[in-house]
Amino acid sequence: MCGIYGIIHLDGSPADPSLMQSMGDVTRHRGPDDHGWHHDGNCVIGMRRLSIIDLAGGHQPLTNEDNSLWLVCNGEIYNFRELREDLTKAGHRFRTGSDCEVILHAYEAWGDDFVSRLNGMYNFALWDVNRRRLLLGRDRIGVKPLYWRQDGQRLAFATEAKALLALPGVTPEVDRAALASYLNLGYVSAPRSMFKGISKLPVASLMSIESGKVSTRCYWSLPETVDSSVSEDEWIERIASGIDRAVRMQMVSDVPIGAFLSGGVDSSAVVACMAGATSQPVKTYAIGFGGSAADNFYNELPYARRVAELFGTDHREIMVKPDVVALLPRLLWHMDEPIADTAFITTYLVSEFAREDVTVILSGVGGDELFGGYRRYLGNHYAERFSRLPSLIQGTAKAIGRMLPADRHSKWLNVARLAKGFLATAEQSFEERYRAYLQIMDRSLSSRLMLGVNGLAWDPLIEAFANSHQNDPCNHMLAVDMASQLPDDLLMLTDKMSMTVSLECRVPLLDHELVEMAATMPEAVKIKGGVLKAAMKSALGPKLPPDILHRKKRGFGTPMGAWLKGELGHLLDRILSPEVIRHRNLFDVAVVSQLISDHRANRQDYTEAIVALLNFEIWARIYLDRRSHEDVTAELHGLLA
Repeated sequence: MCGIYGIIHLDGSPADPSLMQSMGDVTRHRGPDDHGWHHDGNCVIGMRRLSIIDLAGGHQPLTNEDNSLWLVCNGEIYNFRELREDLTKAGHRFRTGSDCEVILHAYEAWGDDFVSRLNGMYNFALWDVNRRRLLLGRDRIGVKPLYWRQDGQRLAFATEAKALLALPGVTPEVDRAALASYLNLGYVSAPRSMFKGISKLPVASLMSIESGKVSTRCYWSLPETVDSSVSEDEWIERIASGIDRAVRMQMVSDVPIGAFLSGGVDSSAVVACMAGATSQPVKTYAIGFGGSAADNFYNELPYARRVAELFGTDHREIMVKPDVVALLPRLLWHMDEPIADTAFITTYLVSEFAREDVTVILSGVGGDELFGGYRRYLGNHYAERFSRLPSLIQGTAKAIGRMLPADRHSKWLNVARLAKGFLATAEQSFEERYRAYLQIMDRSLSSRLMLGVNGLAWDPLIEAFANSHQNDPCNHMLAVDMASQLPDDLLMLTDKMSMTVSLECRVPLLDHELVEMAATMPEAVKIKGGVLKAAMKSALGPKLPPDILHRKKRGFGTPMGAWLKGELGHLLDRILSPEVIRHRNLFDVAVVSQLISDHRANRQDYTEAIVALLNFEIWARIYLDRRSHEDVTAELHGLLA
């Protein structure tokens, strides 16, 4: 686990190895244990290492038997032992016990097709000396990000965008098309980033740079057809065995390992499988908010405690009231790009807590996407039933829906918010209904909000739907999730926030074999009778009690909406004041003011939209104004005072 970076000159001129120091220093948090680089003419590659496997011998860059291949790799190859055995039998000689070394010999043996044999989370840069070729790659699911930038002479790459900004001659500017999409979705999808001229390598992609030419290809995609020949009982068995296999595979480590535990179905499933795979108590970590009613609404500690007691884990929990003003500038610096999903705060806090004991953590991210856990997956189920109602009742319901309050920080307000959202989208198309569940503000609002932009010049959801051809509605949504929100929101924040404290976070439910299996399951099995995750819950029945399997779903976020109406309200008014908005010259002052007013009056729940604007402005002060996050934090504290 580490951060990688490098430069290749497309015209063959010598690369400057002295630039490696600044690129590595700015990402030292990703790899505090070791660093190194290799320079060969027009190419130089480097890394910062967090030691997980082969602590003494896994120094990077790695090379093969005759030094004709050089590699830096960020991540873990979970099936490296099996690959190593096959390659050793074929005559390859290994120098280290590192899991990443198998990439070198696999490339020798199978060429670019070696990636189809890897099971892991990774990004890598492989330098082929004889061909003078650089090969960049990213894992199938997109657990590990990779940024790149090309100018007239060189192509530079790095795990984090800030390493590219450390290069001379690079001036940060906003990509306005990316900003417009960010206002709609709350994150920036690959291949764009918020920085003009800096791109993200899409998931499951290989980029080849050879003879001055750059080419990119996708090497993996989801199955497009459900398997109707499998019985429901067999699907349930496959889920149970698949999750157990993936968790056991990802427990390989030479350093202490633990698990995040919220008490939800996914994290509880991971902990249950871990407990069955070891004789030692599993180390588990949980976080909760306490104080106001809104804080308590997000507190899941009793559920986590129930699961911890059930499996006898070595359980630690923490109740927090975070200093958001102190956290936001630092965390947004680490994120590289602004994000509206407040789960990045929670993920950081629980990662910091767990890092006191362990270096590797397992997370339950991905179960909702694979097995139908989000309410949006019920859209077809309820829309069909709503369409059968008499038109008078439909019209009355929609009129009532428009008058409902919209807030999420109590049980009944949250129900009203969800009902309001459903009634507003019940008659929309499949694609538009999906977008309505995900977007933080609709496209008409984001267009009015942003100056100088008429609609979305670039729409990643339209592209994702166009490139997804699944013949099952639930799996169609899974494919779009995996091309957009999953890698560019959930996995991005998971990677960035865990690596902020040098913690390796693994996501066994997104094992690619498990993903492929889930993509062939019919919706009628995943969501049986309108029950979310019906098949997964049946598969976990022998391991988990009903009160955990069937508890109400709660997001892994923060009560930010309530905080913005309360103790952070003054800060919001200062950060998004008309003077600040006019100075930035990106947003319409009147639209921003109306959005905040509607949120405070509970006319609309604009939590994510306001957080998106707030985080963008803080991010802009750091990256566009070139100020340190410490300086911005001091300024925010001054504004509150």
